[in-house]
Amino acid sequence: MHLHPDQATDVSVVVIGYNDIAHMADAVRSALAQGPSVSEVVAVDDCSTDGTFELLDRLAAAEPRVRVIRREENSGGCGSPRNTGMDAVTTPYVMFLDSDDVLPPGAVDALLAAARAERAEVVSGLCVRRELPSGREVPWQRKLYSTGAVLTHPAKLPRLVHDTLCVNKLYRTDFLREHAIRFPEGHFPYEDFVFTARVLAADPRVALIPDQVYVWNVRRSAGQLSISLDRANIENWRARTEASRSAYDILLSAGQKELARAARAKFLDHELRMYARELGLRDAGYRYAWWEHTREYLGEYDAADWAVNPTTAGHLLGRVILASPGPRDLPRLKELAARPARLCPPYARDKDGSPVWADDLPQIGLEPYLGRPVHVLPLAVDAEVRPLAGTSLLRLRLHDLYGRVTSAGPEALEVEWLHREAGRTVRGATVPLTPAADGTWSAETGVDLAGLGAGTWDLRLRVCFADGTSRKVTARAGAGLLRRRVVPSVRYGVLLVQPYATHSGALAVRLAAGLRGVTSVLQGRLRRLLQRAAPQ
Repeated sequence: MHLHPDQATDVSVVVIGYNDIAHMADAVRSALAQGPSVSEVVAVDDCSTDGTFELLDRLAAAEPRVRVIRREENSGGCGSPRNTGMDAVTTPYVMFLDSDDVLPPGAVDALLAAARAERAEVVSGLCVRRELPSGREVPWQRKLYSTGAVLTHPAKLPRLVHDTLCVNKLYRTDFLREHAIRFPEGHFPYEDFVFTARVLAADPRVALIPDQVYVWNVRRSAGQLSISLDRANIENWRARTEASRSAYDILLSAGQKELARAARAKFLDHELRMYARELGLRDAGYRYAWWEHTREYLGEYDAADWAVNPTTAGHLLGRVILASPGPRDLPRLKELAARPARLCPPYARDKDGSPVWADDLPQIGLEPYLGRPVHVLPLAVDAEVRPLAGTSLLRLRLHDLYGRVTSAGPEALEVEWLHREAGRTVRGATVPLTPAADGTWSAETGVDLAGLGAGTWDLRLRVCFADGTSRKVTARAGAGLLRRRVVPSVRYGVLLVQPYATHSGALAVRLAAGLRGVTSVLQGRLRRLLQRAAPQ
């Protein structure tokens, strides 16, 4: 059945779920709350055993816009239930919603208005990742949605390949059906990658809107982690590379060469950096398997792929991995994979004096970096916090990247602390930089940790140069002083200070205030130690 968008103005929201009785009702209600633009919510239960289907039946009995479909057997993935819902849709437009997420008020109206006004076959809006239980919201692919835009062809904005989500978009139903665009069936992790590639390969007219249209709830403490968070098993990485390979093949086969190249560059900049940051958390078996599989995948890249954005951190990371038969330089690669990237010493040179990654990898040259402005280079700063009663001490050291920092005249470091849970910032001092005998630049300032208050604080810095330019950086945590300390505090009585290195090696500080806060942290630490010591 063909549905012309001028014949109706309604939208179907396909909600999928499996054993998610705790959240399914919120998802469905958020779709219904969009108002009359949503004529039906097609709720697909993937053969749940926890009462989710019965819950949906009760919702449908109370609300005629809810249609419930129960699959006969569990598919093992998200693609099959979405296809089931898509086949059942009877409206000109469709969008997708996962059972543990919600649509914010006004999302459908904003998407639908753009679809009508711009005659767009796909309309995409801003998704935010909501960290629970803190509630902190982090925009997904913020740059794509800073302003509105209309693209007659997706290739006009290759960065579209970075937004692989299917849920923050409204699709014209006939467009999907005419081009036979479907999700991979069965157990296929990262099915969004393939679906999105198929959409872009069909060359739709696309509208981008700055409105927030989707809330992606991130529950890191959940008993069953989502696919994107469950990265500790090597099979997750293999699934991610397979989905990326499929997306590339789809785009290339459709003649979308520019988008296909962009997809491979995106893999280096996003997937590769994210997983490389976490290698230090894995055991030796995982690391060797990851390294071998990554080298095999990167071996499929051709010269044109490597020519895209040759000075990005992911590009250099990929070249080092491809040139090395086994894991090496993991601490340094972790720093390079950070955001923003940090290219840390040693700063090696080959026999001709040209900058290279390492003495034993002279084929990995770093000359392209030396041609870039210093305010965009992956500068490295070391930091350490010395917790003291009253004002604590923050020591900083800026490394000179092949003389580029010295030539730019670094003048000061601006200090800022970001509260990870609340998202608020506290400005610190602007500290002058002093050249040191070893060729680095150093700075030192006091920090009122009690004034920051309880929580986890990430250190953010800005390097200021003589010509007025600056570079935002994070600082590598000094390994020697990452010890928990309890210090006296006039404000709280006592303050528990825990400097530590994040997954990417950056300095952060956890603070617990007062006797109750300190006791709670220490009791939690004791419980974890006892759990580890208990016989399995």
